[in-house]
Amino acid sequence: MSHTADQARRLLALHTQPEILVLPNVWDVVSAQVVAATPGVHALATASHSIASTFGYPDGEQIPLELHLDMVRRIVQAVSIPVSMDMEAGYGNPGDTARRAIDIGVVGGNLEDAMRPLGEAVAAVRAVMEAGRAAGVDFVLNARTDAVVRATPEQTRSQVIAEVITRGRAFLEAGAPVVFVPGLVARDEIQEVSDAFGPQKLTLISVPGVSLPARDLQALGVARLSTGPFTQRVALTALQDAAAEIVAGGTLPATTRPLN
Repeated sequence: MSHTADQARRLLALHTQPEILVLPNVWDVVSAQVVAATPGVHALATASHSIASTFGYPDGEQIPLELHLDMVRRIVQAVSIPVSMDMEAGYGNPGDTARRAIDIGVVGGNLEDAMRPLGEAVAAVRAVMEAGRAAGVDFVLNARTDAVVRATPEQTRSQVIAEVITRGRAFLEAGAPVVFVPGLVARDEIQEVSDAFGPQKLTLISVPGVSLPARDLQALGVARLSTGPFTQRVALTALQDAAAEIVAGGTLPATTRPLN
């Protein structure tokens, strides 16, 4: 467990430095190896949506946990840098899911609140952090609130941001090192939430054509930027475009590199 504990400390340190931690999400061994070999990449995060898609399952804990964990285990074993797992909402038992993830070498993870009652969501955060302590690992929980992506039309924007801040602060108080707020893309809202959480406490996802550049997010005090399912979509877009070109009588891209 000492190696896992060391990797957890490495991952935590990457979240607390002034430079933003950028994690292009991966979904299988070869994607993990390619991203891990990219200069400037110091840790990996898995994408649950992408792993589920790889096996033909829809997102939302539809892939069996055993199959999900097996792919993550393969990723951990294939690289030498810290790996964080998207645990979705915890598969009904966040503490046990975190324990099983730690057992295969995972040192951090996302946990969705799915807008459950705040007390339940905080209890889930505490359960994950306790699983880390029991294993002797400073587990880097990226506690996710869905307050933005599940906002209702009846809510004003100020109400949505207030809910983000309330939930995020509660997760930080429960021990989570950072809070993930998918859907937060406006500069002024990012600044407001970052100021409310404190430096290097907010994490975001980069949405193609919408999100601010990583360098701008760093200036706003954001700790971490991930890509979720979008990196797999980048790969699949390139695949479909290449297939369409050659089927239409053309050739494969001359820029293709032997990465596997």
